[in-house]
Amino acid sequence: MSNRLFCLYHLAGYPTLIVSLWVLMALSCQSSAQYTYKAPKLKGVNLVAPPQNPGDAGLKQAHDMRADWVAVVPYGFCRKGENRFYFSENPPPGRRRMGQWWGETPTGVVGTVQMARQHNLNVMLKPHVWMMGGSHLDLEFTNETDWQTFEKDYAQYVLYYARVADSLKVDLYCITTELDRFAMARPQFWNSLIGQIRQVYKGKLTYAANWDRYDKIPFWDKLDYVGVDAYFPLDNDRDPSVKAMSRGWKSHLRELGRLSGTLQKPILFTEFGYRACDHTAEKPWESETDCTPNATAQANAYRALLETVWPQPWFAGGFAWKWFMADTPHERHRDQFSPQNRPAAEVLKASWK
Repeated sequence: MSNRLFCLYHLAGYPTLIVSLWVLMALSCQSSAQYTYKAPKLKGVNLVAPPQNPGDAGLKQAHDMRADWVAVVPYGFCRKGENRFYFSENPPPGRRRMGQWWGETPTGVVGTVQMARQHNLNVMLKPHVWMMGGSHLDLEFTNETDWQTFEKDYAQYVLYYARVADSLKVDLYCITTELDRFAMARPQFWNSLIGQIRQVYKGKLTYAANWDRYDKIPFWDKLDYVGVDAYFPLDNDRDPSVKAMSRGWKSHLRELGRLSGTLQKPILFTEFGYRACDHTAEKPWESETDCTPNATAQANAYRALLETVWPQPWFAGGFAWKWFMADTPHERHRDQFSPQNRPAAEVLKASWK
């Protein structure tokens, strides 16, 4: 008997209890109920949108590593302090495509999805905001007019790619990435937008919340997965062991499991990753700080996640950050996050096969 049914069964036996106590007990029982994800777990990588069509070498490499999903990321753009949002279908007057690369445009998205399908890879389409002069994490406005102007543009962007996702029969649509302040400030907008997305896209939906705000997103009940960009701090040592990082996961796992049980939904890591640097698990979200190369630390961080998080019953899998489609030394080594041709890729392959 499930925890929830057990609690309801026993509540029914005491009709004289005060109704408010019944409610409190029922809520307590519901929050303790564990969710179990029964489908195959997603084994994916987040693709880096290339400037030009690079061919499918990186996709083949991902497939050979036993990945079965890729995330395709079309960017749109805004500027800090401005209330307008642009993407390739609504460029500002006098400008073309806002500097978008091939892989970020509709043409590139279609081409990438088609190449992924040739390698039997499922696809998550994952729109992402690029804020010039600031961080998309802090996007917000102080007056209603600015909110409404931005929301009109942004809804056009999200719905455009929802239609693309439906036309290509994309397997999963991530409605946006890390706009948590926006999500918390304007739940009515997001509830309406999700309803509009459901009308044009027939697949499953998620949202990519930042690791420190995922429990504050107000519309999880309307989505199929609780999406988390999982850059949780684990250990502050220069070269942390797998055991130490596994210990670092414990408190995060409790909170993730609790939310999954309350919502009765699976947790999906829409991003996870570590730099091949010293102190890789101290602040995994940082990308601009100095790096002393340490590929072993990166591999150990991957191993800790795969051994500690992956077996959790509520866990639906995840997408490593990040994966270059052009398999060249210049592309691979310019980014410290990529596991490509590093020991971390072998850790993924050994686990995923």
